[in-house]
Amino acid sequence: MPYIPQKERELFDLSIHCLDTTVQTEGQLNYVISRLAINFARNQGGNYAAYNKTVGVLESAKLEFYRRHVAPYEDKKIKENGDVPS
Repeated sequence: MPYIPQKERELFDLSIHCLDTTVQTEGQLNYVISRLAINFARNQGGNYAAYNKTVGVLESAKLEFYRRHVAPYEDKKIKENGDVPS
């Protein structure tokens, strides 16, 4: 869940802003995410539990991104273009 306290967000926002203006392609985004995940897992101990925790965080971030951004976009397109017949 990405809803950390505002004070904690301030620690990351400048770095994130720098990445926002730099990351331009899917490959670059994948690289940044991969590096963060690898370093996080390594800093958590580099063992199975650390890798499992990291995969869980990535999956949760993916699901939250889909729920908050992709699903509303798809709902908008359904209204514009009609639903798929079942």
